[in-house]
Amino acid sequence: MTKTNQGTRVATHKLVAYCRASDWAGYDPYDAANSKFFAAVPLLDHRIPRLVLTQLLKRLPVNIRPLLAIPKTQNPKGLALFLTTFIKLRKIGEENQQELEEWIAGMIERLTALRSTGVAYSCWGYSFPWQTRTIVVPSGTPNLVCTTFVANALLDAYDYCQDSRCLDMAVSAAEYMLNELYWTDGTRTSFNYPLPSVRSEVHNANFLAAALLGRAYSHTGDKKFIGPALQAARCSAAKQQADGSWYYGEAASQHWIDNFHTGYNLCALRDLSRYASTTEFDSVIQRGFEFYRSHFFGADGVARYFHDSTYPIDIHSVAQSVITLVTFNDVDPGSLKLASSVLNWAMTHMWDDRGYFYYRVLRSHTNRISYMRWSQAWMLLAMVTLQEASASVGAENLDERLAEVAQ
Repeated sequence: MTKTNQGTRVATHKLVAYCRASDWAGYDPYDAANSKFFAAVPLLDHRIPRLVLTQLLKRLPVNIRPLLAIPKTQNPKGLALFLTTFIKLRKIGEENQQELEEWIAGMIERLTALRSTGVAYSCWGYSFPWQTRTIVVPSGTPNLVCTTFVANALLDAYDYCQDSRCLDMAVSAAEYMLNELYWTDGTRTSFNYPLPSVRSEVHNANFLAAALLGRAYSHTGDKKFIGPALQAARCSAAKQQADGSWYYGEAASQHWIDNFHTGYNLCALRDLSRYASTTEFDSVIQRGFEFYRSHFFGADGVARYFHDSTYPIDIHSVAQSVITLVTFNDVDPGSLKLASSVLNWAMTHMWDDRGYFYYRVLRSHTNRISYMRWSQAWMLLAMVTLQEASASVGAENLDERLAEVAQ
């Protein structure tokens, strides 16, 4: 075992212990509307107060959620990330095999229990009301992104332990995407997000849903999934900019380019290509990865949130950077080394000795608030993904620093 694996394992164990001690529950950057004050004072429970409080809590470097009676919650997306991580840990031979088996089974049970109610399909939503710029998505209301991550984690579990319940729920989620969210008007094809009633063209949602439908097709052989998946992916692929980038979405208010949504696009499109056994997206993926590789990383390994500025440095972007770079290591052999540098930077600047990662580094200060889904679940998956890859291809520049910082 290399020192890299030893160092990442030390940090991984500390982070697992932190998350487990919290019962996998925590705060979220977007959970402001979970404040019990909104229920107690109905006059406050409207769009503007929810938006103002959400933005205030995201920006404050001090966590005042306890004062606002905002509870810690188990988020289905976070639990899905934990489930995938535990399966990876089980496969790479962690010592606590029996404990991992129990955690895997427990996460499956929790995700089963947290399915959205009043819907004919297996689907999932966030554990808080989510106020966007224009609408509110009620707590537990299913949305595409949350559902795709849960369904993919359940398929990871099915591939690992052949539990038919996991396959059934994941296929049901794919049917939800197909029957409730998919739309086409002859010239455009997309999936509705963040609500079934909101017709949108959000590219990471399109690619994530398309990849899930492709994976459902690969498991069932049912061709009803693959045609719509390819059509939606083609429409978003056609919106790629000349430099290889994508806007977040096609609405005028969605014309920004960021790290982790671009990473979603690339990983999902690559997955769809594999499930559909097609090479039609190869040039799109190549251009997209070249843009990603050249615009989102500093020379010291810092992972940028936006393509044209260093700050903010967001832990979710750090995590997705590691995952995306590992995914594309066969395309660019230097990607694994860069992923190690990204993690090394985060361990140096965003790791707390108590065993968790900070939210953001800004030009003037560091926001040290701990968020379970956004930060800890993502970073745990990223660390284990890199550890899995490093088991066969070392990342020697990370060795001693990770071991030192994680002690």
